[in-house]
Amino acid sequence: MPETQTLSPYDVLVARFRRARQASRALSIATTKRKNAALEAIALALVQQSEAIVSANERDLSLGAENGLSMALQDRLRLDGSRIGALADAVRNVIALPDPIGQVIRGGRLPNGLRLEQVRVPLGVLGVIYEARPNVTVDIASLAIKSGNAVVLRGGSAAQNTNATLVEVLREAIASVEIDPEVIQTVDDFGREGAHEMMHARGLIDVLIPRGGHGLIQTVVAESTVPVIETGEGNVHIFLDESADAEMAAEILVNAKTQRPSVCNAVETLLVHRAAAERLLPVVLGRLREKGVVVHADEQVRAIFSDAVPATERDWETEYMSLDIAVTIVDSLDEAIAHIDRYSSRHTEAIITNDVHNAERFLAEVDAAAVMVNASTRFTDGGEFGFGAEVGISTQKLHARGPMGLPELTSTKWLVRGDGQVRA
Repeated sequence: MPETQTLSPYDVLVARFRRARQASRALSIATTKRKNAALEAIALALVQQSEAIVSANERDLSLGAENGLSMALQDRLRLDGSRIGALADAVRNVIALPDPIGQVIRGGRLPNGLRLEQVRVPLGVLGVIYEARPNVTVDIASLAIKSGNAVVLRGGSAAQNTNATLVEVLREAIASVEIDPEVIQTVDDFGREGAHEMMHARGLIDVLIPRGGHGLIQTVVAESTVPVIETGEGNVHIFLDESADAEMAAEILVNAKTQRPSVCNAVETLLVHRAAAERLLPVVLGRLREKGVVVHADEQVRAIFSDAVPATERDWETEYMSLDIAVTIVDSLDEAIAHIDRYSSRHTEAIITNDVHNAERFLAEVDAAAVMVNASTRFTDGGEFGFGAEVGISTQKLHARGPMGLPELTSTKWLVRGDGQVRA
């Protein structure tokens, strides 16, 4: 009989978590060749089953539109043939990456002859809670398998049909190469209750990773008894220094704001040095307006660029995830850094400058997971950094920070080899 007919919801969920933990033990010692075979099977299955995946996704998009899902979340939710192909490519990129498991971090021999090695090992069972992002289902599963971890997924009601289809495809794919499909679990069929039990499954789930907006992340951080890695929220700034080149600044801002405004590495606030404001703002903001960006500006900016709406205090705090940007003028690099320090989510911050000293100061003094000089903030991404797919972008400071790839899904243990030593 189906598990839901014979057990309470709590018992069903705990049973899934336990099956994931049991399956993770076998996966933790699987060879690289075997794990890569599972990933190749996933890549092939995604392409072969793309029609079924797109059909499920269309149902979710239709429901989302009926329920008033924002355009930004609809964009994150959408899968088509091209995006599915890109997901398969990302899985193959993970195949090409070095397997971190068993890597020796440090070691040596003690004076008493004991031989020590600190090696990378899987975390065990990952729990991931995310919103309207079916690509995360594939990215997380592929990284988890390569790093020897099981994964429990809660993908949100907006993507329920898509994620159910994806999980079925993933489980069938890895089973075809004799990897236990129980290493991939979902609790989507239990909705919020499933997420709640994940947050309290200490001892069954080893680490919880929320991916989504501020509300989701803070709820998980506040309620979870499982250790949490914070990811995702991106109130991202770009500072145009006094020496910034106008054309470079315009190209970078257009890319950072408009290429995909719904993602966490899109720029949300533009800071401009007062000495260069009249030179830079008409060019940069003019180009942004041509792309349909709504400029939220303070009075000083609107005196130079009138095609803007008044900014409020809330604009400096907002991760828009849309074609909106907040703009203000600052008197110095120090003031720019102070503004960033006050409002930043510690995700990605950038300066555009031709002054090497100011560039190095910005790199050294700005506290964020990624700090950039003369480059689009859109580069803060596991794929762009060469990590293959990514779990998320950690904005915390413990264990993992920035784009999380394979090494960030590992812990370490000490191997001690002796020949009879005892402690005096």
